[in-house]
Amino acid sequence: MTRITIDPITRIEGHLRIDCEVDGGKVTNAWSSGTMWRGIELILQGRDPRDAWVFTQRICGVCTTVHAITSVRAIENALDLEVPLNAQYIRNMIMAAHGIHDHIVHFYHLAALDWVDIVSALSGDPVSTAALGASLSDYSANSVPNIKAVKDKLASFVGTGQLGVYASGYWGHPAMKLPSDVNLLAATHYIQALDVQRTANKIVAILGSKTPHIQNLAVGGVANPINPESQSTLTLERIYAIKALIDQLGDFVHNAMINDVAAVGALYADWTGYGAGITNYLSVPDMPLDTKGTSFELPGGHIPDGDIGAFKAITSTTDDYFVNGVAESVKHSWYDYEGGADSLHPFEGQTNPNYTDFEDDGKYSWVKSPTFYDKRAQVGPLANVLAMYAAGHEPTKRHLTKLVKAASAVAGTDIPLTALHSTIGRIAARAVRCAVLHEALQNQWQLLVDNIAKGDFDTFNRPVFPKGEVRGVGFHEAPRGVLSHWVVVEDGRIKNYQAVVPSTWNAGPRDHNDAIGPYEASLMDNPVADPEKPLEVLRTVHSFDPCLACAIHMTDADNRPIVSVKAL
Repeated sequence: MTRITIDPITRIEGHLRIDCEVDGGKVTNAWSSGTMWRGIELILQGRDPRDAWVFTQRICGVCTTVHAITSVRAIENALDLEVPLNAQYIRNMIMAAHGIHDHIVHFYHLAALDWVDIVSALSGDPVSTAALGASLSDYSANSVPNIKAVKDKLASFVGTGQLGVYASGYWGHPAMKLPSDVNLLAATHYIQALDVQRTANKIVAILGSKTPHIQNLAVGGVANPINPESQSTLTLERIYAIKALIDQLGDFVHNAMINDVAAVGALYADWTGYGAGITNYLSVPDMPLDTKGTSFELPGGHIPDGDIGAFKAITSTTDDYFVNGVAESVKHSWYDYEGGADSLHPFEGQTNPNYTDFEDDGKYSWVKSPTFYDKRAQVGPLANVLAMYAAGHEPTKRHLTKLVKAASAVAGTDIPLTALHSTIGRIAARAVRCAVLHEALQNQWQLLVDNIAKGDFDTFNRPVFPKGEVRGVGFHEAPRGVLSHWVVVEDGRIKNYQAVVPSTWNAGPRDHNDAIGPYEASLMDNPVADPEKPLEVLRTVHSFDPCLACAIHMTDADNRPIVSVKAL
């Protein structure tokens, strides 16, 4: 038996350590450890609830908008505050554009390098690679000159003896098996995706004033005044500029990304047999279509044991099925709960650090372990796509069918829906969700335009905080899965705040029942050809797109200044 420790895991956000025991070329045990303390909840105690979103979106420099929107939703839920339709549509557009940006970055710039051999791409022929691209789709940028330009750029990297951003890949690893032309096509789209994800981010910046860390939110709506008569507001010119950007995204998302993922998945079809792990799937509905959060464009819910037929929908922001089902365990996390409890509901959650060093059978992570009705759950695009499919969501069914059909054509055999319960299935689901989000972005844009045409310019309802205690939860189907913020407000100040984030659900260690978490479970029986180069472990971990900055945070108990700024 061999013990592998990968610390830190790279090509993710934040600090993650993975330990595996490997025997007979397979993983037989695993531990997932977040290595930085979570303290954002303590930072927020005693603050004005209207300011919480500004702090929480600093949890991460990647997932910024998701925490901001979820935070204002939590406060609005506590106050039973309605949100104007225009504000809902603007928020929804920001979320969709951010999600598209995130999913493109994940596949091309974070996960694809586990499957695509950049050095092998240098052996690809631009002419035959362009023909390969044309056989998959009519994507406009699959031309011979475009592909040759990328090959020349890669060659210039190699010619210097320094691979730059590609320097740390396991090139030539025996688990890499794509043909050189496929590698060159994927490398071409890697370079093109740098511009495409920036296009998505421009939409976020226009509506949110900047990105990362948008500035336009408020408890009760958004700070985007709408006035067709004024150039200093969200004018029709700006709205139609956004439409042009949305249209630019479509060609890449629907004609490049979907087909790239299908081709890679088909050529690594054996990986549909690895990485399933926890198959209790949890997602939440999103993109509210009314002022109260009772109607959504995108459905969500719970699927137990991978059984789509047993899907149970989550119907609103106040659905007791979701609100009552969530708890967080700390038996194997570096925290203690007062009173000796191993698990608490987020409204009662505590953040009391208790570091004990890494203990295989004890505490070994700063990440808590969420459960849904006392069972572990996997969250993320796979959970979301399966839930939307189970709910009969037409765009999801259409885009999933397109991807599976394309993959089946490359593989030369029919690929069943059950193949999604895997490492490669999680990556495929991200591509499907990206296509769904692009379609939703188009829809939300049209809803905003139509509502303004009716003469409705409202974007904000003023919040009023009562005396005494109120509680609220806000949720959002973020790029990495279910994100929920839980707040207790007393006399207009935050009394307790807990963020239960996607990478807490997935990266959490063993829980109070000693049940392993989704990362850990997904690694069981993973092949490992070379323990010195554990590429296969990275493939499965990266398929979740870890964001440990969201799962773990830091604060200074001595309140020492970090930086001082002098205004001139």
